[in-house]
Amino acid sequence: MASNYELPSELKEWIIKQRRYLHQYPELSHCEVKTRQYIREQLEQMNLRPVSYTGKDVVADLKGSSTGPVIAVRADMDALEVEEETGLPFASEIPGVMHACGHDGHMAIVLGVAKHLSRHPEMVNGTVRFIFQHAEETVPGGAEELVKAGVLDGVSAILGCHLWEPLPKDKTGFLGGPVMAGADRFSISVQGKGGHGSMPHLTVDPVLISTHAIQQLYHIVSRQVAPYYPAVLSIGELKMGSAYNIIPDKAYFSGTVRYFNHEVQKLFQKNIKQIMEGVCTSFGASYDFSYDIGEPPLINDESLISFVKKQAEDVLPSEKIVQAQQSLGGEDFAYYSNEIPAAYFFLGIGETGKTYGHHHPKFDIDEDMMAVGTEILLRSTVNFLKTNQ
Repeated sequence: MASNYELPSELKEWIIKQRRYLHQYPELSHCEVKTRQYIREQLEQMNLRPVSYTGKDVVADLKGSSTGPVIAVRADMDALEVEEETGLPFASEIPGVMHACGHDGHMAIVLGVAKHLSRHPEMVNGTVRFIFQHAEETVPGGAEELVKAGVLDGVSAILGCHLWEPLPKDKTGFLGGPVMAGADRFSISVQGKGGHGSMPHLTVDPVLISTHAIQQLYHIVSRQVAPYYPAVLSIGELKMGSAYNIIPDKAYFSGTVRYFNHEVQKLFQKNIKQIMEGVCTSFGASYDFSYDIGEPPLINDESLISFVKKQAEDVLPSEKIVQAQQSLGGEDFAYYSNEIPAAYFFLGIGETGKTYGHHHPKFDIDEDMMAVGTEILLRSTVNFLKTNQ
């Protein structure tokens, strides 16, 4: 049985072929129509019976030759609103849409696990549930919808991975506990009184008020969050005015907060509102404030991620297995990790000076790492089922 873990060269080539096809035809969140159809066709060719829990996802169960628990493996399907600039021969054929985060590779990896196990059902002592999830890049996203629809009912554990540019090429990263941050969004409108730029004394200037407020908001992390709690507040959008010599009557800005600790999340909600109240009152302005809670922190089950790391030790030399760094990026795999034991690990694709970050128009992946991810997930699913009878 141990030899069945080895991926034949033709399967490795097939996985690359899947990734390249999916890369050519990316689709945005909640619009993954052709992507779903393609994945369904691949699963059906493996004699699996794909279903959908939300009408936007693809899920298939592979039942082994003996009964046992259920373990899930998840891939995300959506692409980004990015114009590709890689120059690859299989570059996106959809204008303004690109797989600029690695989801094409994630789908190919999980399809590879499904294809290998469909050939060797005797390896499976239970059931493997393959989840191809829509809308990872949006809030609310696909994971939350799938959890509410019952995709985890009867599932004992779930696994996932990310092709990860911040991690050096050929490394794999594992970390127990909080791994990726909770990610919320806030938006603020400041209502002042507009007027001519030559007569600011007759106005209540929302430009001045907003810049004062933004400076104060940035101090929340440095002066109000305890230094042992990683946290970020960033303003990403600022809109005000339409002419150089007119003070507008309204300004708008929005941003994101990232955190691992829910008490920090509460602090952000309270203090952003408190700062806006104080600044706007002092200038005689009013404001509207909304705070949208996004995905929660992704927390790896300590025991399960240690188990997956041990499986990786049979795939890679020890120097290529490292401790992952916490990321303040968000990942809606967190919704699964809030419900059942979860393990999410990273496949390094970064090379200093040669690779581009996630969501960049020139982002690309190291396709060799897809075989590594496939074998780690393969060993993890099979051995989890064997040891949890």
